Amino acid sequence: MSDESVILRREGGIAWIGFNRPESRNAMTWAMYDALEACCDRLAADDSVVAVVLHGVGGEAFVAGTDITQFTHFASPEDAIGYERRIDRVVGKLEALPKPTIAMIEGACVGGGAALALVCDFRYCTPTMKFGVPIARTLGNTLSMTNVSRMVDMVGVARTKEALMMGRLFDAEEAREAGLVNAIHDPESIADEVAEIAAEFARRAPLTVQASKALVGRVLAERRAAPETGDDWVTTCYMSDDFKAAVNRFVHKTPFEWTGR
Repeated sequence: MSDESVILRREGGIAWIGFNRPESRNAMTWAMYDALEACCDRLAADDSVVAVVLHGVGGEAFVAGTDITQFTHFASPEDAIGYERRIDRVVGKLEALPKPTIAMIEGACVGGGAALALVCDFRYCTPTMKFGVPIARTLGNTLSMTNVSRMVDMVGVARTKEALMMGRLFDAEEAREAGLVNAIHDPESIADEVAEIAAEFARRAPLTVQASKALVGRVLAERRAAPETGDDWVTTCYMSDDFKAAVNRFVHKTPFEWTGR
């Protein structure tokens, strides 16, 4: 299964999902989110798949967020809430995939890319990784309630505030110390290392692996607030003058200053 921007390939029992827009640091388009969702549906039904690896093509980025040009048409609260619900649905589909999932992270893993990596079961990176959600410095929007919950679950309240309020990016060593990544590998060897880790699941009890993932997921789900409890701030941020100006700056390279409106 392959299109130009998302590539699904098989190596034995391991499925590899590649995000393939290296010229845009693999920033996600709507079509890419749809393709990822379709990949998850297909792999969930394939009993011959023992593990799934997600990675960026090109070696410079895992995923550098959502393609910002797609925000230029946002004009109503429904656009904002609909977008966050869409991301929640796709990320949730990956989170619930009944296979072990591994994020192989090279370079930038930010915004929507961070959301995708957070829900993988394991994360391995190269020393060049930069991880975070720098929207306080870039767009002035906000995450959904569900994705804020995921970040708090993974790195704790203090680091979540650093990431979201300060727009701080974490490097590979900081991420390992925080338990965000399982290990750091050299760029030359990471693909082989991850392939070996993924292959180990062929020698694990399938029902135990599935049960463990499902039960951990239930624990996390019980601790999360309902998605709609964050809709007021989603609407406020996406409908703000600041957000419109920040998108315009990205698309047309125009200067602006934050106004808080």
